[in-house]
Amino acid sequence: MKIKLATFNLFQFVEPPYAWYTKKEKFTQEQWIEKTTWIKNQILKMDCDIIGFQEVFSRDALESLVKELGFNYFETVDTAKRHKNTYLSTTVAIASKYPISKIQRVKVNIPSFKKHNFIGHYTFARVPIKATITLPDKTELLVYVSHLKSNRLNEFEYLFNKEHNLDYKKEAVSKALEGTSATSLQQRLCEASSLFFNIKRAKNRPVVLLCDFNDKEFSLTIDALSNHKYHDKNSEEDFLLYDASYHYKEIVNNPHPEAKEPKRKATSYFLGRGNVLDYIFISNHFEVSNYTVLDEHLHQHGTDLLLTSDHAQVICELKFKKDAQNQTTF
Repeated sequence: MKIKLATFNLFQFVEPPYAWYTKKEKFTQEQWIEKTTWIKNQILKMDCDIIGFQEVFSRDALESLVKELGFNYFETVDTAKRHKNTYLSTTVAIASKYPISKIQRVKVNIPSFKKHNFIGHYTFARVPIKATITLPDKTELLVYVSHLKSNRLNEFEYLFNKEHNLDYKKEAVSKALEGTSATSLQQRLCEASSLFFNIKRAKNRPVVLLCDFNDKEFSLTIDALSNHKYHDKNSEEDFLLYDASYHYKEIVNNPHPEAKEPKRKATSYFLGRGNVLDYIFISNHFEVSNYTVLDEHLHQHGTDLLLTSDHAQVICELKFKKDAQNQTTF
């Protein structure tokens, strides 16, 4: 069977009269109707079975919205903190058309925080979700939803490409990690490592991670999530998870002989520069039959995105490899 999943950063999903972070940051009723109407239309366009959401403040409002659209199963594992009428933190959520048979918080991996010499409280910026979803053929699918630590405005960001190997990336960031100039990156590495060890315990179960990673393509954070060698340089194991984008190649009818490989679409823009921050990672149980990035609103609305989203939505259609599905039906 095929399943279709997506990751969707909602960008300040706060139902009035509540505000986010400061008292002045809030929607009017008219703005809220416009924003939620756009979200509904976008979800209908995505046509998914399972969606992972980020920047969820108003949990109940989102649950009502998705249930109107046929997502009968909805869960969070944390509550956004609020002082009076102002939210101070945000959460992630999952919506599914198939039963969520088990829901768990992902716990931090304390040895990973110690290994990275992290100073402060060992915690996730936003607690990730681990959901067991029972598909119609009784296959159990593990779906994680995460939103890693955001970058500080004054923090230097490393830009790597596919030519840079793990050793190069580790060496490049090591000096910054020894000081105080990369504390957000340090926390993301701890968070990604915690996810790695949690997912590793799933052994041979099919896994999908829907995430706003807050880090760029080829980043060291992705190695911390997916590469066994990041954690053990002598490991001979394959990658734990794979970026689904790399496993889909769009079929082009009558391609031009000199046509270049299409450039990967950015999912977020900062100061006019596009970045890939939103990902779908998969275990090796799947083939990717479609991969889509909905980014039209990012170009239509410029920097005025509050009534839509400042992120693109990433949608991925998966089908089980034949031998994989035989192993995962209970």
